[in-house]
Amino acid sequence: MQAQVYLFYFLLAVAIGTLLGGIFGDRFGRKYVIWFSVLGAAPFTLLLPYADLTFTAILVVIIGLIISSAFPAILVYAQELLPKKIGMVSGLFYGFAFGMGGLGSAVLGWLADETSINYIYDICSFLPLIGIIAAFLPNMKKVGTKETNYD
Repeated sequence: MQAQVYLFYFLLAVAIGTLLGGIFGDRFGRKYVIWFSVLGAAPFTLLLPYADLTFTAILVVIIGLIISSAFPAILVYAQELLPKKIGMVSGLFYGFAFGMGGLGSAVLGWLADETSINYIYDICSFLPLIGIIAAFLPNMKKVGTKETNYD
């Protein structure tokens, strides 16, 4: 029962973070929001395995807000890469995100059975650092302007 409460906190924060990520992406630039999502969530996720239950509730809200803020920025960024295929890109990203989530949970469940839940908790605290590959994102040009980088 208590795990459901923490899941609710996290998912509510994810919903709010997604909305805020769209606003901040328009204001500050998509690449900055993506970088903030990667680097901003990492300290909190690395601290999470060592937190007590009260601090865990606070951390999951902060992590949910930060990490989900990149989703609208990533989606719009991908749509700009293929402007004539917006529907395809959107469907691909949603499908890929849910598919990888399902595969990841199956692999982590199997690994938890083989090792321990504490081991999985420690591994998952490092997963946001995979987002460092955002360094390879290209700079985008605005159509019809001479600007070379608006992110």
